[in-house]
Amino acid sequence: MSKEIEVKLYYDDLSSLEETIQANGGDLVQDRIYERNIRYDRPDGSMTSKGVVLRLREDNAVKLTYKEPGIIERGIITREELEVEVGDFDTMQAILGKFGYYPSMLYEKYRTIYACHGAHIMLDELPYGNFVEIEGSKDAIEMVINKLGLDHVERRDSSYAKLFDYVKHHLELSFQDLTFENFEDINVPESAFIAPGSIVIR
Repeated sequence: MSKEIEVKLYYDDLSSLEETIQANGGDLVQDRIYERNIRYDRPDGSMTSKGVVLRLREDNAVKLTYKEPGIIERGIITREELEVEVGDFDTMQAILGKFGYYPSMLYEKYRTIYACHGAHIMLDELPYGNFVEIEGSKDAIEMVINKLGLDHVERRDSSYAKLFDYVKHHLELSFQDLTFENFEDINVPESAFIAPGSIVIR
């Protein structure tokens, strides 16, 4: 078993942040690459409702990932994660289908990865906005946040899929997949990433 410890921040200007990372001695681990991700669930939706993630991802490799629900402290989530590289995306999809799992959503992003001060920094460009994920020990995460001047940035403790649910609620969107095509002509304000309340954001 392995643990994933990470924090997520909404940050629009990734270009300037990348310059700050480089100025702080950050090393490029992975250049900008396109990702295709599919989340899976059981027909009754029980995995998503319990916070369990089963994901098939394709970038420069194909990986199947399983994540348990996490514990959140100061916006940093800690959870069990199992991940294995598989040989073929379509074949793995077929196997998951045979076991009764179905694709609950597809989401796309571009990701650039840096290593800095003992942590990994993921610069994520998603169809609805740009985010930063910092992964490492809690101490390393806090150090990176401080060194990069991100102390004032709100920490988001929801997954990209859950944030997508918030955006769909506020903007009254009906499509299922978080794709660049679906969001081509949609402006998403930062306020759309808050948990739904009584106000609908337009």
